[in-house]
Amino acid sequence: MPYFTVEITEKEQWNQVIHAAHTHDFYHTWYYHQLSAADSNPFLFVFEKDGHFIAVPLLKRNIEDTNYFDCTSVYGYAGPLSSIDFRDMPPLLLQQFSQAFLQFLKKKKIVSVFTRLHPLIHQHFQPGKTGGLYDNGKTVVIDLTPSIAEQRQQYRKAFRSKINQLRNKGYKVRQGVSEEDIASFAAIYLQNMQRLGASANYHFDKNYFSQLLQASDFQSYILLASYEGCDTAGVFVTCCNNMMQLHLAATHEDFIHDSPMRLLVEEASIFGQSKGMQYLHLGGGVGGQQDSLFNFKAGFSDQHLDFKTWRLIADTATYKALTLKKAPTPVMTDLPFPIYRFL
Repeated sequence: MPYFTVEITEKEQWNQVIHAAHTHDFYHTWYYHQLSAADSNPFLFVFEKDGHFIAVPLLKRNIEDTNYFDCTSVYGYAGPLSSIDFRDMPPLLLQQFSQAFLQFLKKKKIVSVFTRLHPLIHQHFQPGKTGGLYDNGKTVVIDLTPSIAEQRQQYRKAFRSKINQLRNKGYKVRQGVSEEDIASFAAIYLQNMQRLGASANYHFDKNYFSQLLQASDFQSYILLASYEGCDTAGVFVTCCNNMMQLHLAATHEDFIHDSPMRLLVEEASIFGQSKGMQYLHLGGGVGGQQDSLFNFKAGFSDQHLDFKTWRLIADTATYKALTLKKAPTPVMTDLPFPIYRFL
């Protein structure tokens, strides 16, 4: 079968594949994947046929105390890429890709694969007979093509009122550019994660944000909301192609009652327009649930996208044997089968 892999050490080849795709987001880039190289093996599986290709970026990790592996995706929304829009994907090409992908997984002793799909890219992706798609709730997207005044008409009335109150009270939003700004956002973010009891895997530090800001494959920005000289909340956003992502956001515990995040989301929309972005993707709720976080984001837009994961077992017999032997606790309770590592 005509397939090959690109390792994380092959930066130029990785970039060539990504930039040849019909579309991609920053989650697919070599730069973002190399941030995960310390505790996994990022690679691209690329199937090529008749001048077209389908590529899948994955993180390969050893299943403890075995010579088998599982694969997952980077934090965020990644999923496969193609030289063709997925809505126009020829069935034969997808079938040939499926056969080659399964052959590769079995050859490399990769037992299972889990990858999060991108709500803006994969609305029409179908894996064929290779695994299945599983619903993980909805995400919220703001269309940035109308004017801010028109966008505001989609806000909940209470949101419009609150944003006006914040501006009148004296809240200001600025782009964070200095080392002190990065440190301020990192401190608010870490405090937020500790307050929520988030896993240490989500405790991104100042160095993480500094590295993202230095990327050349996409643009990253920090926006900070301040009140009387004190930073109260911040968002870390990325811009790639026509998509702006609200990658991470946090509010200082002393200012939660004011909810400055409402103002920050509107300012992010204005900022995204200035950068020529078409969409601001806010993401969904915790674990894909339509919870209070999702409900907050839905207060800005009624455009909700399906968020799905693609999951497959490449070697059923080995998988069952490992499951019985290891009896691992699933990391995500909604998975139809256990995943051995943090996803």
